[in-house]
Amino acid sequence: MEKVDARSLSPKAQERLRQLGVKAVLDGKKQVEVAKIFGVTRRAISKWLKAYRNGGIQALNAKSKGRPKGGALLPWQAAQIAKTVVDHHPEQLKLPFYLWTREAVAKLIQRKFGLRVSLSTAGRYLKRWGFTPQKPVRRALEQNPQEVQNWLEVEYPAIRQQAKSEKAQIFWGDEMGLRSDHAVGRSYGLRGHTPVIATTGKRFGCNMISAITNQGQLNFMVFKGRFNAKVFLEFLNRLVRQSKRKVFLIVDRHSVHRSKKVKQWLEEHSEQIRLFYLPGYSPELNPDELLNQDVKSNTIRKSRPSHQDELVKNLRGYLRKRQMQPHIVEKYFHGKHVRYAAA
Repeated sequence: MEKVDARSLSPKAQERLRQLGVKAVLDGKKQVEVAKIFGVTRRAISKWLKAYRNGGIQALNAKSKGRPKGGALLPWQAAQIAKTVVDHHPEQLKLPFYLWTREAVAKLIQRKFGLRVSLSTAGRYLKRWGFTPQKPVRRALEQNPQEVQNWLEVEYPAIRQQAKSEKAQIFWGDEMGLRSDHAVGRSYGLRGHTPVIATTGKRFGCNMISAITNQGQLNFMVFKGRFNAKVFLEFLNRLVRQSKRKVFLIVDRHSVHRSKKVKQWLEEHSEQIRLFYLPGYSPELNPDELLNQDVKSNTIRKSRPSHQDELVKNLRGYLRKRQMQPHIVEKYFHGKHVRYAAA
């Protein structure tokens, strides 16, 4: 039988042809045999079967040709969609998407108002509503929004006021590990040929503790071993010695920060330093996290260390450079989620 160009058939005829072809295979006929009977290619039969297995009989239905039809969103409909995108994640609405993409928004419009829009149209809507593609901020599910709000509106303002009355200086502290195989940056290469960078196959790393102020001061300590109470206390002793004023240090709720040894040392040095804790699972509230990002993005960008001592040297050199650039350290406090700590 002569092969049929299914594109020349009406959408309903194509739908019927797909249904009959799939039924014949399900009834026990071979794909090659069915292809000859209906005058289509074996590849077409295989494609129909795959669609059927993934989406059932509905996947074989005729699809309208041309640009999606159904009209444009009315102003009140557009307002509802925009508010939904702001207030919800796709998963909360049981949409099969993790992020708000053009496809996800198009699906939302179709589900909510029965209008089919193309991806380009969904993109134009998003641009018109003031949305831009951005890298999302990760936020732990365990984070307590009430605790965060209380920190921003009550706890931190009280710490700031207390620091002012005691003439103390507020530091924001954090720890971070840096590995030799940390992936950072891109390199140009011919299309289809991924650039290859020669590096050592050995994996090694080091760690750092840092503390910054919104006036641009940076204190740090680089170490090779694991982070524990002994290491943290060494850093606290350095911080106290190097500071001319009483220190108010804000850190996360890491177990080392709240260990028995640290609490005992803090009691003995209560005239020199106090520790305050951020809400749980809220690293985005700590300006020192932006220093961490800066270090990870730039310390090993220009050259890859061949051994641990070289990595330590590079890290110390970069941090010393930042110490001499207080205006850059101040800019860490301009981030969207940490502006509250800039004043």
